[in-house]
Amino acid sequence: MKKILIVEDDENSLYLAKFILEKEGYEVIEARDGLEALDKTSKETPDLILMDMQLPKLDGYEATRRIKADEKLSKIPIVALTAYAMKGNQEKTFEAGCSGYIKKPIDTATFVEEVKKYL
Repeated sequence: MKKILIVEDDENSLYLAKFILEKEGYEVIEARDGLEALDKTSKETPDLILMDMQLPKLDGYEATRRIKADEKLSKIPIVALTAYAMKGNQEKTFEAGCSGYIKKPIDTATFVEEVKKYL
């Protein structure tokens, strides 16, 4: 079973993504800010991280950079999960080390297929 870490501070977004992924048979771990994401990533070693970029304590950009800088964790794909679809934001996520970009609100019809592309 593949393990996915969802880093999301919005309860509704977290619940929906978790519900959809668990229904498909994935093990889902949660983190609500960037610091918790770093802690969970080092302890759980997920197969994929879905990272909100606008997070309290430590934003998703910096959390992604720190995970990618860790030799033991650098191979884990990180996909930006963000409502900020303004020009330049997508490039900023790739510069931080993200492998992809999924816009919020997530499209429940295509979300699982989008996630599968990165596993």
